[in-house]
Formats: sequence, structure tokens, C-alpha cells
Amino acid sequence: MCKKIDFKTLGEKLYWIYANIAMAHVALDHNHSKYQRLDYMVRARLYKGLCTGTMRIGTLYDDEKEKLGNDICCYCGSGDKLTLDHLIPRKNGGTDSGDNIVYACRKCNSSKSSTDLIEWMLRNDKFPPLLILRRYMKIVISFCEVNDYMDKDYTMFEELDLPFRIDLLPYRFPNPGELRLRAAN
Repeated sequence: MCKKIDFKTLGEKLYWIYANIAMAHVALDHNHSKYQRLDYMVRARLYKGLCTGTMRIGTLYDDEKEKLGNDICCYCGSGDKLTLDHLIPRKNGGTDSGDNIVYACRKCNSSKSSTDLIEWMLRNDKFPPLLILRRYMKIVISFCEVNDYMDKDYTMFEELDLPFRIDLLPYRFPNPGELRLRAAN
């Protein structure tokens, strides 16, 4: 279990979540059932690098390569009756850009409706597939960078005009054995 970190800025919190995604991804790549020293080292190195500016978040272009040829629902893995869904809903300020749009089956899209991805997953007692969470976090971080929110006091996030819920973003991650890289097929 990780110790509690007191974040000073919104950027620190977002970078921590992104570093956790990398940690979980490495753990899955190495078939770890529980997080190992290597996984924690990846998280620590990435978090420090992001906070100091010596490392950067990968581009959304990398995520597009993952999306190509995957004509399945990014939430459940179904290939039936696919539609397009906004990770961050338009009603919350999400854009119609390709970065924010994913394939979703009609059932998941209807269930999610105009609910934020993280809120919908929590309501369904599910942890998002890592590749979708990574894409979501890249959108969140990009939004905060463009709007100069990264250096804002973390405790003041409620005063910011955000199209997503910072308070719902996952601080802790399940063990690798409980995670999925992609939607289940």
C-alpha cells in the first residue's frame, strides 16, 4: 500500500495518477499479480521526472495507434452496435476532437450517457482499462496545461472551471491481477 502524499499543486496530483498508470502498465507487462519493486521504481522515476520537467507525458498520437484496428467497445470489449462516445462529455466541456472520442457499444454508451468516464466507472464499481484511463489523463493534463492550472494549489481545485472531476480521479490502483490493459473481449 502506498503512503499518502500531500500534493501542493494540481500538477503534482495529476502526475502522480499518470505515474500510477505507468506502474500498473509495467506490472501487467511483467505478469505481476502484486506490485513489485520494479513497478514502484518506474512510478517514482516517472513522477519525479514529470514534476521536475525532465520527462514528458507521451502524445495522444501514441494512443491513436492503440485505437486503430480495435473496432470494439473500449469499455466492455463488445463489437456489437458500435457508436462513438466522448470520454469527457460535451455537456461538461469535452470536445469533438478525436482525442476525446472512443468506440463504445450502444449499451455502454447509453449507460454512460453524458456522465464523465471516471464517475460512470465508479458508479458501476469498475476500474477503467488502463489504456482508456491513460488517454483520459492525457486529456485532463493537457487541459490543465493549456489553462495554466498545473501550478494551482491542489486544495483549490473546486474553484477552477474544470470539465472533469478531479476529486474522483484514482489515487490508488488495484493490484495488477485486478486490472485490465484494454476492454475485455
